[in-house]
Amino acid sequence: MIMMLSISLKETSETIGYPPTIIPRSFTLKHFADIFNESIFPFMKYFKNSMYIALITSVLVVFLGILGGYALARLRFKGKNVMTEMFFFVYMFSGILLIVPLYKMLASIGLRNTREAVIICMIIQTLPTAIYMTRSYFETVPYELEEAGRVDGLSRMGIIFRIMTPLSIPGLISVFVYAFMIAWNDVLFASIFLDSPDKLTITIGLNSLFNTPDYIWGRMMAASLVTSLPIVIMYAFSQNLIKSGATEGGVKG
Repeated sequence: MIMMLSISLKETSETIGYPPTIIPRSFTLKHFADIFNESIFPFMKYFKNSMYIALITSVLVVFLGILGGYALARLRFKGKNVMTEMFFFVYMFSGILLIVPLYKMLASIGLRNTREAVIICMIIQTLPTAIYMTRSYFETVPYELEEAGRVDGLSRMGIIFRIMTPLSIPGLISVFVYAFMIAWNDVLFASIFLDSPDKLTITIGLNSLFNTPDYIWGRMMAASLVTSLPIVIMYAFSQNLIKSGATEGGVKG
């Protein structure tokens, strides 16, 4: 990222100069201004599409992960152990193997060329790991707290969302960041399902910027740097909780 920042702050003539330098001889913000110029590159449109897909995916994955994780951690039913192991088995399959069946299914219900199609694909891609992570974390919560909730008259859903969920915030933040990162960086499903320029994600948009015949290194690095900021900022503010969630969730996993 240091080199990305360095190149993005250099004049175009300096980026191709020799010998290369890390500290720019003259600073410029022109490349950042260019990527926010709609006539040059519709960065904000792509950015909003990616943010929409990543946020909706993350919220739904956390919600479904809570329900699935609780079921595997607390409920007793036949085949639970086999089902638990199947989540990792499913995760072994690459997303490319799911493209054809998912495309046919989603196209048949009119979701081709929609952001919702990408969201569904991202949920399918990330939910197995999310359920496994939440299940491992829920298993660290003492049964006595759940029993106390039942004595107080809480329903099953009340126990899940008023006892288990608040006590599992670090683990759920880990799940959220994981799902957000996968959805934000997705190229495969977005390139297959999205055709309209106004629906493209930032990863696909950057690819089009890189493939222009008159590409400008400073502009490309500026766009790449801004694109990486959501992941960097999110991890910077939640890294302690992520480490806590990963460690405590693995005690009984």
